[in-house]
Amino acid sequence: MKKMSNIYESAANTLGIFNSPCLTKVELRVACKGISDRDALSKPDPCVILKMQSHGQWFEVDRTEVIRTCINPVFSKLFTVDFYFEEVQRLRFEVHDISSNHNGLKEADFLGGMECTLGQIVSQRKLSKSLLKHGNTAGKSSITVIAEELSGNDDYVELSFSARKLDDKDFFSKSDPFLEIFRVNDDATQQLVHRTEVVMNNLNPAWKTFKVSVNSLCSGDQDRRLKCIVWDWDSNGKHDFIGEFSSTFKEMRGAMEGRQVSGNHLTKLNVLLSCLQIHKMHSFLDYIMGGCQIQFTVAIDFTASNGDPRNSCSLHYIHPYQPNEYLKALVAVGEICQDYDSDKMFPAFGFGARIPPEYKVSHDFAINFNEDNPECAGIQGVVEAYQSCLPKLQLYGPTNIAPIIQKVAKSASEETNTKEASQYFILLILTDGVITDMADTREAIVHASHLPMSVIIVGVGNADFSDMQMLDGDDGILRSPKGEPVLRDIVQFVPFRNFKHASPAALAKSVLAEVPNQVVDYYNGKGIKPKCMSEYESSRTLAP
Repeated sequence: MKKMSNIYESAANTLGIFNSPCLTKVELRVACKGISDRDALSKPDPCVILKMQSHGQWFEVDRTEVIRTCINPVFSKLFTVDFYFEEVQRLRFEVHDISSNHNGLKEADFLGGMECTLGQIVSQRKLSKSLLKHGNTAGKSSITVIAEELSGNDDYVELSFSARKLDDKDFFSKSDPFLEIFRVNDDATQQLVHRTEVVMNNLNPAWKTFKVSVNSLCSGDQDRRLKCIVWDWDSNGKHDFIGEFSSTFKEMRGAMEGRQVSGNHLTKLNVLLSCLQIHKMHSFLDYIMGGCQIQFTVAIDFTASNGDPRNSCSLHYIHPYQPNEYLKALVAVGEICQDYDSDKMFPAFGFGARIPPEYKVSHDFAINFNEDNPECAGIQGVVEAYQSCLPKLQLYGPTNIAPIIQKVAKSASEETNTKEASQYFILLILTDGVITDMADTREAIVHASHLPMSVIIVGVGNADFSDMQMLDGDDGILRSPKGEPVLRDIVQFVPFRNFKHASPAALAKSVLAEVPNQVVDYYNGKGIKPKCMSEYESSRTLAP
């Protein structure tokens, strides 16, 4: 089969896509200056909303906390966004005055906005611009956004602090303390890392546990100085200073580890570190290098709408020199997945046809007609089984994909019993039309979202695939007919026609781009570590 080899070569050239991380995460910190309120007598209660543009529409990604009565707010909450070098990502920062009696947004509460691209912030690292009111008029207020890349180490720390016998700064009641932690940068500037909530009327506060990335806390340097200030909150925004101390992440870890000795008092101020836990975030490569196998399964649509395979107009027509769209999509995606599967044996199924000997309709038959062992040797084996089964089938219908999703989910749920990251399942469904069993399919996907599996659907031919887009949770949360939402987004749908004139690499990249994150989200979410810690990984770990 010499003629297939050129598709293999072009697909093989794309194997780099999993080796380079597909994206970088960037942390954005926001501060504003000189925000004036509509109501000149009172100061605003500002909050910044981050919006992103997608297909010409703005949608909210996240928002900061609300800071009461403040005209120069420095927000504690970070925005974490994915940075794609190859895309223009438009951002809009909107400042709103959120009064305490309602949390919604009213037109009148808009204090100004700023638009830019993520690329501008990342390239300048610090971007300051005027806030524009409605009608694009610039006032005296400005916004500053600082970007930091979450480099290789995205471990995070859980910290909680408490204090004893703080100074009383209030005449009629006890102080209302809150704590701010700053990181001291190389240029001696201070960057707010976290601001706790205010504990009202209490000289022995225990602040809530919070999470922060190691990157954010100390830029990965455990000896970097951290400055901590305790304030007494005041409703007019003029907070009273109670005291401050400095420490490092290393000292904090030491205080926790030798807790019995030092009572982990960090200061004469009597602030105690009551909890410090480091959570390792593992990457896709950690799991793969730790021995996690990608189990790749293919399901092919053999419904009558594809057209008679003997007719050259059919989507299943086997041309002597030109692979059809089913083969092109199968090879482009399969070539990449097979590198992550040690036995190179792929179960391959068909649906929507009447199969010999009884010619009953089946929605999950093995295309090698061996129900006990539906596996084919290599992508080449799948191609051959596909070509040899076509003449024996009667193309029929309807287009039901829930049975095949359930079949793979059954294998994936057996895998969950091992409680380790050893097999992750990818189901590639190639179909020419809109599916008939949408309700059952939604139910099956919601169930599968709790399992180590992802579903990739490639739409072949020119049907209207708008219903299929709904299964790909990008536009909103997919729910089962009973209303249960998916636990995580596991479906990626692409119409092959978008890639008709592109290389197999482009199709594979588009279809597989989300897989590494889906694998990581599943195992990290379940608290499952990579099987064997490789040398590669131990070199990434924070040195104690």
